[in-house]
Amino acid sequence: MSGKILIVDDQFGIRILLNEVFHKEGYQTFQAANGIQALEILTNHSPDLVLLDMKIPGMDGNEILKRMKQIDPDIKVIIMTAYGELDMIQQAKDLGAITHFAKPFDIDDIRSAVRKYVPVQSS
Repeated sequence: MSGKILIVDDQFGIRILLNEVFHKEGYQTFQAANGIQALEILTNHSPDLVLLDMKIPGMDGNEILKRMKQIDPDIKVIIMTAYGELDMIQQAKDLGAITHFAKPFDIDDIRSAVRKYVPVQSS
């Protein structure tokens, strides 16, 4: 059984890019454009790791992260944010985010981080 990754970003292009990269790596991927969708997927599919954008209209990343941790205290969350949002990054780490990437990010760096926390299982 391959690892499950939830990609949460309001930007369609970012979701498609990350989805394609991790699907090719052998992960099962889920996509959410907002916090409501993300929490539904978390509840119904129990992903192993979440890639979470911090700037999402309606419910910001830290609110989504807080609610995710209420649903699954052990969920691994990597945050993605614009460069320099240090307060938001620190708050997310205080809430339990395992690491962060500044946009624009290097796709290989994110791939390596995901592999570290959710190794690809060979079938």
